Amino acid sequence: MFGPMAGSTEMASLEESFRKFAIYGDTKATGQEMNGKNWAKLCKDCKVTDGKSVTSTDVDIVFSKVKGKTARVINYEEFKKALAELAPKRFKDKSKEEAYETICQLVAGKEPINVGVTKAKTVGAVERLTDTSKYTGSHKERFDETGKGKGKSGRENIVDTSGYVSAYKNAGTYDAKVKNTGDLTMGLPQLCLSLSSVCASAAGIIPAQPRDASQESLVLPGCQQRSPM
Repeated sequence: MFGPMAGSTEMASLEESFRKFAIYGDTKATGQEMNGKNWAKLCKDCKVTDGKSVTSTDVDIVFSKVKGKTARVINYEEFKKALAELAPKRFKDKSKEEAYETICQLVAGKEPINVGVTKAKTVGAVERLTDTSKYTGSHKERFDETGKGKGKSGRENIVDTSGYVSAYKNAGTYDAKVKNTGDLTMGLPQLCLSLSSVCASAAGIIPAQPRDASQESLVLPGCQQRSPM
């Protein structure tokens, strides 16, 4: 019925591939029936679809054609009928029997390709319990990002009296800024005095000199001290 490959040992391999794809992604599947999603995956993974002769639309049409009217799955016999429907489209240069045999060879012995699926690593009980990245709640706060214990700070709520908000990035910089500002303001009076002297000299104004009391009482010999007007 399905060409020269029927009854050969490769048919057993074809049926095995059908079962592997039938249970893919469904832990409750028995492998006796295949849904439309897994049928499409089989055609894609086994290169039945090539995007030219056989497209994903062709695959969906054939699935609907071979399944029962109210069914959502196909059995193994219906699966072989679906391959027979696609074979002449996929291999146009071959006879119907040769095309069917060739398309069966594409599927026989294949299994689903797991794309982006990472296999779970077997981890011992002790390793799981000592993995600090899995800790939650108060236990998580006892270790830093590298897994190193924080000691006392990880076990007690130490009150922060620095005045900074928790986790503030610029904590400790305020005192340094105030010190630098203070050094600058302490030099301002001297700078202002120097500037005033320069301005007075430029205007021709000579600042008054402090009076010396000893000079006021000094009288040259032979001269009388003039009384102030």
